[in-house]
Amino acid sequence: MKKTLALAIILSLLFLFGCKGQVEQNPTNNSTTETTQALTPGGETQPETTQAPSSETPQSTTESIPEETFSVPEATQVITQSAKGCFYGDRTGTDQTYTGLEPLPLSDFGNPSFENTRNLPSTTISHSYGVASEEKPHSISVGYQQMFDEKGYDAICYDSGAQEKYVYLTFDCGYENGYTAKILDTLRDKGVHAAFFCTLPEMKENAEIIARMINEGHIVGNHSVTHRDFSTLSRKEMYEEVKGFDDYLREHFGYSAQYFRYPQGKYSENSLDMLNQMGYTCVFWSLAYADWDLNDQKGADYALDTVMSRIHPGAVILLHAVSPDNANALADIIDAARAKGYSFRALSDFRS
Repeated sequence: MKKTLALAIILSLLFLFGCKGQVEQNPTNNSTTETTQALTPGGETQPETTQAPSSETPQSTTESIPEETFSVPEATQVITQSAKGCFYGDRTGTDQTYTGLEPLPLSDFGNPSFENTRNLPSTTISHSYGVASEEKPHSISVGYQQMFDEKGYDAICYDSGAQEKYVYLTFDCGYENGYTAKILDTLRDKGVHAAFFCTLPEMKENAEIIARMINEGHIVGNHSVTHRDFSTLSRKEMYEEVKGFDDYLREHFGYSAQYFRYPQGKYSENSLDMLNQMGYTCVFWSLAYADWDLNDQKGADYALDTVMSRIHPGAVILLHAVSPDNANALADIIDAARAKGYSFRALSDFRS
């Protein structure tokens, strides 16, 4: 009897410890909500909850490429000659860059002065464009372009000399959320060239997308390394923000374009002078809308109606590539603009 009782106790203890070990090996997974930081034109970071993609959400067709690994994507339209303000390495079938272009030598931009020798104002200017209507630019856009021209700054707000109905299509790309590939598909299908202003993280993390932009004839413009307010930076800091982006573009993509867009649309006359000394054309806009807020998307029809109600000859159009509304409406925007007699030009053709 004692032996039987002892055996029962031992078996009970073994059962209990076995269950405890099983529980410890299979802990409950506590779900957490991940957030990403979205850059907005106002310069604020806006958290947005990462959600499982729905069947209606287009997904990115690219994956990030480690820095030490290179591949040459197939190009729908291979660029063989330079456009105004754009520089391309020789295309020799090299696998040293993401584009298949030979790396370009790094530039010192003529060693511009880090001193504000002209005593230009460093007061912050937040670019404003006004809401255009009746196919006419708003007086605010007209005034800014007049200021740029009269003071001799190489800066674009809208093409005030446009004698025909043409527009310039530009996108800001601070980060990637899966819509740029669809935008590029539409531009390819419609035969339109655009300019994409990217940050260094966007360029590093989405190399195939950037390579595709270049190989399909689009301009990849400089939007700085870290998206800082340039009106608050020293001239040396401006130089480093611009050069850091351009160095990477030259070395890893065999490409450079001397078009710059200020992060948050904030600048100063001192910063205009600095960027111009570096050889950059500063690109603003005369047509835009609040498309960057992913928590306030209003649908493709709203995007189409808003852009078309504000279109005007010489317009520099700013859209954000993260907007699903823009991605879904782009083909209709292009068709509607052409139906009204508009054509799309590249920034390299500005005032040419």
